[in-house]
Amino acid sequence: MITLSTLDLILIFSFFTITLVIGIVVSKKSGKNTSEFFLSGRNMPWWLLGLSMVATTFSTDTPNLVTDIVRKGGVSGNWAWWAFLITGLLTVFVYAKLWRKSNVNTDIEFYDLRYGGKPAHFLRGFRAIYLGVIFNVLAMSGVTLAAIKISQVMLGLDPLYTVGIAAVITVIFSAVGGFRGVVYTDFVLFFTAMAGAIGAAYYCINLPEVNGISNLITHPQVIDKISLLPDFDNTELLITLLIIPLAVQWWSSWYPGGEPGGGGYIAQRMLAAKDENHAIGATFFFNIMHYALRPWPWILVALASLVLYPKDDTNTMEAAKHNYVELQKLEETRTLTGEEKERMDTYYFASEGLTSIREAFPEEKVQKDKIGHDLAYSAMLTRLPSGLLGLVLASLIAAFMSTISTHLNWGSSYIVNDFYVQQVNKNASEKELVLVGRISTALLMIISTVLALKLTNAKQIFDYIIMFGAGTGLIFILRWFWWRINAWSEISGMFASGIVSLIFNLESVNLALFGEGMLPAWSKYLLVVGITSIIWIVVTYITKPEDDKVLFDFYKKIQPGGPGWKTTIKAAEQQQVAIKNDFSQWSVPSGILAMLVACVLIYGVLFATGYWIYGKYTLAIILTIVVIIAAYILSKLWKKIRANIL
Repeated sequence: MITLSTLDLILIFSFFTITLVIGIVVSKKSGKNTSEFFLSGRNMPWWLLGLSMVATTFSTDTPNLVTDIVRKGGVSGNWAWWAFLITGLLTVFVYAKLWRKSNVNTDIEFYDLRYGGKPAHFLRGFRAIYLGVIFNVLAMSGVTLAAIKISQVMLGLDPLYTVGIAAVITVIFSAVGGFRGVVYTDFVLFFTAMAGAIGAAYYCINLPEVNGISNLITHPQVIDKISLLPDFDNTELLITLLIIPLAVQWWSSWYPGGEPGGGGYIAQRMLAAKDENHAIGATFFFNIMHYALRPWPWILVALASLVLYPKDDTNTMEAAKHNYVELQKLEETRTLTGEEKERMDTYYFASEGLTSIREAFPEEKVQKDKIGHDLAYSAMLTRLPSGLLGLVLASLIAAFMSTISTHLNWGSSYIVNDFYVQQVNKNASEKELVLVGRISTALLMIISTVLALKLTNAKQIFDYIIMFGAGTGLIFILRWFWWRINAWSEISGMFASGIVSLIFNLESVNLALFGEGMLPAWSKYLLVVGITSIIWIVVTYITKPEDDKVLFDFYKKIQPGGPGWKTTIKAAEQQQVAIKNDFSQWSVPSGILAMLVACVLIYGVLFATGYWIYGKYTLAIILTIVVIIAAYILSKLWKKIRANIL
């Protein structure tokens, strides 16, 4: 546990004061109606929304997740989420303008625009609870878990005390300020969080034990962890870390902030933009910051943690795992003695490579079930000096408040607009709806904090959400451009993904299929995607398509274009219904080309930054030139896309 200086406390309380004042100042305007409370009047500029997206995804669990990934699998392990850049850029250059043109209040309201009848009504209400409550609570609990670990390691606070303080302050801020308060404070939170992350990274790599970047990347514990690409000689690792994420995961999985076709709080910000150009600008800025630049401070701290808190060597881990399993078998036959239980704990932590972290943070400091590799990030922060410590703690508080307040506002927008109004009281006044929004904000926070107390590490949440959304992503991409997609496609895909994931994660099934050599572990995800996709495609063809009027109205408003709507356009012509604007152009081919060029640009920045840091200057210079060329080509493509919008 560390002791905060007066300077640290001043920095932290100054931050709290600023954020709460902003929430109070905008509260009157935010409480006018639901459009103000959830979308701030649809008048936000791209740069403010872009900063808000970055701040929102700068959550307390993200550096913990990155640390967990780097310590276990090296820097290349981050491809598990780096692959979502493709999804993000598809949203930028294809879907952002479509979302803004839809003019809906939430992305789930889209269901009543695209589909019709009782299936659409059910889908909207169920999805509001499924995403707005269940998945939203999972995401928030991961963020809250990170806050618990940080407060235990750095401040010695009890978990209940931590979540109590964090929940009360964030709920008051979110319920009072609404979306406008969230976005305005995100502006402050972004700069606070970036300054804290960069400051922490600089200090940690210059600690005496680490002794600079050149010594860090050549350290025996680190040297095999710095590669940006997985080992091409290790087929299983290559498939798991690179091939599946880049070939399948980005388009097949639903994940908050990385939804195929856009959605969630990213869609909420696009819907709040002044116009289509501002929606595109905001999402592009977010993707550059999120994938290209922001990960490096966290990665450097994670690498430095391997020097101060080294993993157990492979032989020790294997021996400890064997001993742990033997004691587990013994425990099935009789009650273990106190000494045997202690040995069992020791073997468990050694088998996970956690001996050094466990020794540094025994049970009187950190709960046993909260010990994991993700704890190393917090452990490194305990080394920071006065002043920088206060700034970093303020940045972590900023990250927590930004992410949680966004999830609370986003989740309550689903509950109000897509569940309460549709299923409970269609004639509710704006005042009543704002009140329901504020009550649901508090309830979401309570549920997520209870769940956070039961979890152990950040990677759990990431894996659960990825698996439960597997196979549904293609629906979200195609529903804009293929007339045959209907409400039953989404309903069947959603239930199939959840049920198949649950079956494959049953201990007996998992052991029989993937644990005994019948199938490789990486095939589980592909099987979920494949089975789910087959089910929803079959359901699409055996159920009736949406009514012509629904399809006509959707096409007339959105003007999606493309060969997938030829049947609908032909039907409209036969019925003498005008749905196609003469001046509309199908910009998707240009958008996809821009997406590919932007991928080269952003991955180029990511790699170039890494190689500049590593001192590999030849590769860094080559990649920097590639980035400049890609930026030039993208600027030309952007002019064409922008002309199509205007």
